[in-house]
Amino acid sequence: MTNLPLALRLTLLLSLTTAAGAAFAAGNNAPSQPGVDAPELAPLGQFDVGVKTVVLVDRDQWDLRTYDPKMGAVPRRDRVLTVDIWYPAKIAARALRETYSATLPAEPPAGAVRFTVPGMAVRNARAAGSRFPLVIVSHGFHNATAGMSWLTENLASKGYVVAAIRHEDLGYADPKGFPHALLRRPLDIAFVAGELQRTLAAVGQIDPARTALIGYSMGGYGVLTAAGGVLQPQGAVPKLIPSTIVGSYVRGGALSASLRVSGVKAVVAIAPAGGSLAAWGQDGLGAITAPLLLIAGDVDRTVDYQSGARAFFDMATNSHRYLLTFKGGGHALGLGPVPPEMQHSLWDHDWFEDPVWRKERIISISLHMITAFLDRHVKDDASRDAYLNVAVAESSQARWPTTAAAPYDAYSPGTADITVWKGFQRGHAEGLELLQAKAAP
Repeated sequence: MTNLPLALRLTLLLSLTTAAGAAFAAGNNAPSQPGVDAPELAPLGQFDVGVKTVVLVDRDQWDLRTYDPKMGAVPRRDRVLTVDIWYPAKIAARALRETYSATLPAEPPAGAVRFTVPGMAVRNARAAGSRFPLVIVSHGFHNATAGMSWLTENLASKGYVVAAIRHEDLGYADPKGFPHALLRRPLDIAFVAGELQRTLAAVGQIDPARTALIGYSMGGYGVLTAAGGVLQPQGAVPKLIPSTIVGSYVRGGALSASLRVSGVKAVVAIAPAGGSLAAWGQDGLGAITAPLLLIAGDVDRTVDYQSGARAFFDMATNSHRYLLTFKGGGHALGLGPVPPEMQHSLWDHDWFEDPVWRKERIISISLHMITAFLDRHVKDDASRDAYLNVAVAESSQARWPTTAAAPYDAYSPGTADITVWKGFQRGHAEGLELLQAKAAP
């Protein structure tokens, strides 16, 4: 380029810069936009995406942060919650796309590490459409909503209004941190859902009768409880929360109804916590009647697969339920790809990445299955049944005969002698299991 005339060099440089800006504006680097090997329902939907942030105040709540057992009584104060909301929008082609930022705890005794995630949403963009379903998202313990933009942006592009709560968990070193999260997760979810069902319905943006809950890890415990899971007096949760208040929230407690969200049509729990705590006993999850999608790795060393998602699938007997298992996968299923700032320490890296599964693959498969599940059970799109009613539970045992003529990148029809799960590509449906059980009659 150095031998070209100055005017031509400037023109080419401007063209390259503009093209690079357009590529970023299109969201090419956003984790919400999966790659070429993604299953059929994973790519972005028909809508542009806007994002806004609101602050909600839950008045006069129990405050375990300042609780001192020597004082006896648990203090009360207003709980302030920041909520990020993604929604279908109308956006100009050159609009500036969002870059999210947040922090996660580093390996003690180091402080928190700040990271950034590129997005494809535009802040405070003009909303498009009306009466969309509402999805409430609850992140994991000490996680951040920015780490789940792969999911929130993607669902908003498909016609959902998605609200992710910043729970602001206490520090790892604080002995009150875990009990505080156990109490607040379902309460925060129920409060935020109720507020947004009221306020967003008033302006016609959402249909409050079509609400879904999605939670990861501690958020999975939260959404299972907020969807109807009954906390048991004999479980570990009452032993961790002060006795002066916990009795109000367990089975038969005067405030147990305050943990519930109304209008729930579907629940997604990703690597959900609660099993090792015996939070709901043997029958507490039987109170969930909304359809349920559990997503987990069977080598989850954080919340345990067998006493967690696998057991929950058997316990939620009154729900039409599914269990998607990543064979060999661990706990880090809910956050997006590891950001550049988190790649220099294994502790930081492991917030995001699985030791076995490529994160982009986890995301694309999860987006495909979550989209099929929500479209079917929240939007009542019966065509999505074909993506959920797989012919072979173990994906690696499915067949696509070489005699079946199809382009290399064709999606499986999931019919006749092609038993590869519908929407997956040939050779790209390995290492998964999908179980399904109908609600008890």
